[in-house]
Amino acid sequence: MQLISEFLAKLSAERGASPNTLEAYERDLMRYYSFIDTKNITIETAGSDEIRSYLRDLSNHGLAASSRARHLSALRQFYRFLLAESLITEDPAAHIDAPKQQRPLPKLMSVEDVEVLLSRAKLETTTTKNHAQFQAIRLYCLLEVLYATGLRVSELVGLPYAVLNGDDRLFSIKGKGGRERLVPLNEAAKGALMNYIARLDALNQERDDGKALRSKQRQKWLFPSPSKEGHLTRQRFGQDLKALSERAGLNRAKISPHILRHAFASHLLDRGADLRTVQQLLGHADISTTEIYTHVLEERLKTLVGTHHPLANVGKVVKNQC
Repeated sequence: MQLISEFLAKLSAERGASPNTLEAYERDLMRYYSFIDTKNITIETAGSDEIRSYLRDLSNHGLAASSRARHLSALRQFYRFLLAESLITEDPAAHIDAPKQQRPLPKLMSVEDVEVLLSRAKLETTTTKNHAQFQAIRLYCLLEVLYATGLRVSELVGLPYAVLNGDDRLFSIKGKGGRERLVPLNEAAKGALMNYIARLDALNQERDDGKALRSKQRQKWLFPSPSKEGHLTRQRFGQDLKALSERAGLNRAKISPHILRHAFASHLLDRGADLRTVQQLLGHADISTTEIYTHVLEERLKTLVGTHHPLANVGKVVKNQC
């Protein structure tokens, strides 16, 4: 669809939207296009009633309120683009209310579980051999850097090799919307990173069969891979992390790269970090996104008080005695 392609090109050129973001917009908008096309309605002639009908159809197919809100957000931006380009005279999505939704609290890992995970990852760097050892060293490096910085998984696996050219205490990250930020590295992350780089260099020196990672990918990416992207994929990292979780005796369903990012933020706030600082480290454009972690801490405090306060169960005891 030409109009959708033009919209995506504008997002890429003017907002620096990532490939993942563009793919999500294209998927949502093409679903909308398919829906109205079955009714013999074009994008330019669709009105508010068609958009409401589309949202109801999404609901009937089991999409959660959050997913329907995402689809509506894509439509709003798309129709604003069409209006600005004078391709329509009225925005049909402008006055449609977003589906009501309760913002879910992020899943978290305890400090103890993170320590168990990192300890297991570090152990495997010395108990494995050959290529399995290189993979273990890479995974340990990824985890230490992720927990030290709170990077988005796409930012982490897509780190350019040039990120090492600056101050070794900091990474300069280009995140969503092309926004740049600095994130500090702790000593554990720096040590794991240097060990990984040394092994990567050694591995490339050993290979002389044309398959070495010291190629264009090796020169461009910090975590090169023969994948289509040229670097380690989010999916592969997620799979490796879940497998490691099982070997560490943890519940793999409760661990992912994104949950480790949540752990980074909540553990900082739990120890007194300023909300604005955490916002900057995470790369959130709006502090309201960061504030969700304060709600998590509030719920945790309520649970702790309810469980351990000496008077917490007095009412229940009195009631039972009556």
